[in-house]
Amino acid sequence: MPKAAKIPDAQSPVVKATVAIFSKPGQHAVPIVATEVAKRLRARGFDVRLDEPTAEALGQTPGLAAMHPPPNLAIALGGDGTLLHAARRLRPHPVPLLGVNLGTLGFLAEISIAELYPRLDDVLAGRYELDRRTVLAAEVWRDGRLLDHFDALNDIVVSKGTLARIIEFELTVNDDRVAEYRADGLIIATPTGSTAYSLSAGGPIVHPALAAWGITPICPHALTNRPLLVPDTARIEIVMRTVADHTYLTLDGQEGVQLAPGDRIVCRKSADVVHLIHLPQCSFFDVLRRKLKWG
Repeated sequence: MPKAAKIPDAQSPVVKATVAIFSKPGQHAVPIVATEVAKRLRARGFDVRLDEPTAEALGQTPGLAAMHPPPNLAIALGGDGTLLHAARRLRPHPVPLLGVNLGTLGFLAEISIAELYPRLDDVLAGRYELDRRTVLAAEVWRDGRLLDHFDALNDIVVSKGTLARIIEFELTVNDDRVAEYRADGLIIATPTGSTAYSLSAGGPIVHPALAAWGITPICPHALTNRPLLVPDTARIEIVMRTVADHTYLTLDGQEGVQLAPGDRIVCRKSADVVHLIHLPQCSFFDVLRRKLKWG
């Protein structure tokens, strides 16, 4: 894992270093923590820009309506959902992103409130590593036309709505037919997303350094339909055969599109990457032991 460069000196006459703060609306700790983080950064001469929820919580003016120029550092205060939202806002800019966990489980936001300020000092001094996470790109085709396209850091999910009727779809990898599924849905997860919905559905935990996608059916009708790992160079295609009412493709649980019979979903590796800040004091297995209580 490569070492990261020190964040540009806030007092430099050449560059004005900027830090962006993202947060989750409604979390009671956000106003207190965000105010203190912004205060400390401004005291050191950094230009602090707030996303809309953070600015509203602090009664200040948002500063992230556009990402030009992009910030030198981004901090996500909340949980994994907040970090995913921040990563979406920052792409395609390779901005180092620090996740601070204000919730409970969080695999991506690895810094707790208790260790926030000393770890923030480490980051500003360049004592961290950059973890370059792959991104999954998905296109939705309907009647031979590109309907929409998305990027996902965690996963893309095909799932039905509230009705009990299952859906049917065919899966191919590099134009090689895998199977036709009857199931509640399908998850295609990056290594980053392997500890999210895919894990709950019985998928494998994938080390973030592994170049692979996880394909996990949700409650398949055939018990022999098991999770798969395929290279992240693969082109994955899902063709919807029959759909229940309100069947959707969702990306990182944050955006999506309603699907119709005959729709094709084409997935491949995106050219973008997300740069997560990783502190050497905490390994991937440390996170797993702590979050999953492995002992």
